[in-house]
Amino acid sequence: MERPAWAPRSIDITVPSVARMYDYYLGGLHNFEVDRQAARRAMEFMPGLPKVMQANRAFMRRAVRYAVGEGITQFLDVGSGIPTFGNVHEVAQEADPRARVMYVDHDPVAVAHSQAVLEGNDNADILAADLRKPREILESPGVHRLIDLNRPVALLLVAILHFVEDADDPYSAVAELREALAPGSMLVLTHASYEGIPLPPERAGGAVDVYKDIRNPLIMRSREEIARFFEGYDMVEPGLVPPPRWRPDSPPEDEDPFAFSGFAGVGRKA
Repeated sequence: MERPAWAPRSIDITVPSVARMYDYYLGGLHNFEVDRQAARRAMEFMPGLPKVMQANRAFMRRAVRYAVGEGITQFLDVGSGIPTFGNVHEVAQEADPRARVMYVDHDPVAVAHSQAVLEGNDNADILAADLRKPREILESPGVHRLIDLNRPVALLLVAILHFVEDADDPYSAVAELREALAPGSMLVLTHASYEGIPLPPERAGGAVDVYKDIRNPLIMRSREEIARFFEGYDMVEPGLVPPPRWRPDSPPEDEDPFAFSGFAGVGRKA
């Protein structure tokens, strides 16, 4: 298999990556045939997967604009993925040129691309680190250069926690990040769930099995389990809802039924 010039030498391009599959669903160009094959296999069970991803991204952009409107100019985006059009730094810096954005991802392709995209942008950077090791994120010199943890920060955990298994204790990781944030900080979160998917669970389960096969299990949690990530935060109206129902720009009724899969919400730390 030909290795494109943009692919870091360190990565195995014969193994699918969830970051590159996400890029494929969004119409991006930074994915390999192995990623496209896995994504198409998942789409055989859930043809609406690209709509789910698009709804996640659209929610993220609305939430970033909301946070800037509430006076937040610092963003910590953990599990940021491969940069595509309308990324956090673009949305935030368009709303307020002073906005600072620290991306965090453990996928080498996501990190390499983010470095290329962010070159020359002094107010945005990428850190190679893992959500499951919050200390590494919080103690990183890169984070300290851009983010003042004594002032409110918007912590973004968009479409990432459903890749963290219960054995890795995602609740503790999220709580540790929360503890490090100043009062007035926000948590912006989306999470996959069987609730809202316009298919029988066993059919959607076929797509979940594809992720299990590529050793990146997709953990479908209930609304109640997802709400637990917001402990220590006051929910911003309208609460934890399907992505198109969170402060929509256009009538949710116009959205594709798959866009309502899973949950999205924003909380503010008291």
